[in-house]
Amino acid sequence: MKNDIEDLFDREKRNESKMKVERKDGEPTAAFKGASWAALFIGVSAYLIGLFNAGMELNEKGYYFAILIFGLYSSVSLQKAVRDKDENIPVTNIYYGLSWFALLISILLMGIGLYNAGSIVLSEKGFYAMAFVLSIFAAITVQKNVRDTQKAREMD
Repeated sequence: MKNDIEDLFDREKRNESKMKVERKDGEPTAAFKGASWAALFIGVSAYLIGLFNAGMELNEKGYYFAILIFGLYSSVSLQKAVRDKDENIPVTNIYYGLSWFALLISILLMGIGLYNAGSIVLSEKGFYAMAFVLSIFAAITVQKNVRDTQKAREMD
């Protein structure tokens, strides 16, 4: 009887160890990765749905779409350049400077576009600005998580 109980506990421990996915040192938690991806999906989706439903001209919609894509790309590029420099991976000064410049220009273009948009009410302007900022922040976080995960798995 005693052996049967011990066998049962041993079997449960083995099952638990099979089910539990081990996280590597330095790897972000699954919850943080999920939250980052969710924020990116929500931010970009909200922005695009708002843009699709907006009563503005097609060329205006194209402008705001291009700024979103430009902002996402430049934010990821800057995060990579900053991280590379921090880890002593060679980054040219021109690339580093252009990454900063591109992100600042995308934010400036968004601000100027929203400021000068006469056909958009103030609440919509705030909506686009917040969805844009959420998307940029989430893109940076997702890229950081991908890089941290890759680095943690390479160390094993």
